[in-house]
Amino acid sequence: MTALHISRFLARSLSASLLLATLAGCSWISPWSGNVSDLAPKEDASNIPVEDLYNHGVDALNAKDYTSASKQFDLVEQNYPYSSWAVNAQLMQGYSQYLMHNYTDATGTLDRFIQLHPSNHDIAYAYYLRALCFYEQISDVKRDQKATQEAITALQDVVNRFPDSSYARDARLKIDLGRDHLAGHEMEIGRFYENQHLYAAAIGRFQRVVDDFQTTNHVAEALHRLTEIYLILGLPDQARRAAAVLGHNYPGSPWYRDSYNQLLADGQVPNAKGGPVPSNEPGFLSRAWHTIF
Repeated sequence: MTALHISRFLARSLSASLLLATLAGCSWISPWSGNVSDLAPKEDASNIPVEDLYNHGVDALNAKDYTSASKQFDLVEQNYPYSSWAVNAQLMQGYSQYLMHNYTDATGTLDRFIQLHPSNHDIAYAYYLRALCFYEQISDVKRDQKATQEAITALQDVVNRFPDSSYARDARLKIDLGRDHLAGHEMEIGRFYENQHLYAAAIGRFQRVVDDFQTTNHVAEALHRLTEIYLILGLPDQARRAAAVLGHNYPGSPWYRDSYNQLLADGQVPNAKGGPVPSNEPGFLSRAWHTIF
């Protein structure tokens, strides 16, 4: 989606450049013949037409020279700060920094754009691109998840502000992925605690997945781990309760079969068929749902 939007954005900007040239006459020729990429970011470029500065930045983007693109869009802002080109250049600089994975600078540039141009026609994209800067920094589930939390917050801001936009649709998907990542982090910690026989701490982590991340892919395992720990602690009622929830919601999952077999081995469920619960039958635990609750 990002690539599609930026292509349209670039096309619109290039069309504006061609329009300026046409208005100046068919024989319009830029007085500047130097190489814009040779200019330092703070060098005076006021003698260079703004459209040249901007379009050289676009050319650098197309050539995937994101560092030069960022510098040249910065030149537009510095030398023509009150032009409409400067507004677009600011957003394009943020995009260039994003492509360089320079997320801190990109976020700062986009924050400035949002603050200065809240009614701009590309404001939804600015919010979305800002959210992507956080989303791209999501780390492995074994590491700190601060970036995941920030990404979810920024993505939710897109959804709240622009609920009917294509950006909001993509943001919702990424929010779900972010929440699944947070649940995976909780599971990672919970499994560690369980392996260390720190059962109270493990129960807290697994229960949080069940309570706070019900739409993720980790709930079935969390319920199985709770069943497992409760049996270890000699708490059969709690074990059957967790397993009943698991059997009701995930009757065909391997986690349900494992929990059933553990309860079976512990003598907590009747062995009516003399063996493990078949994978295609809900079995005793699921049927017991309405009895327990």
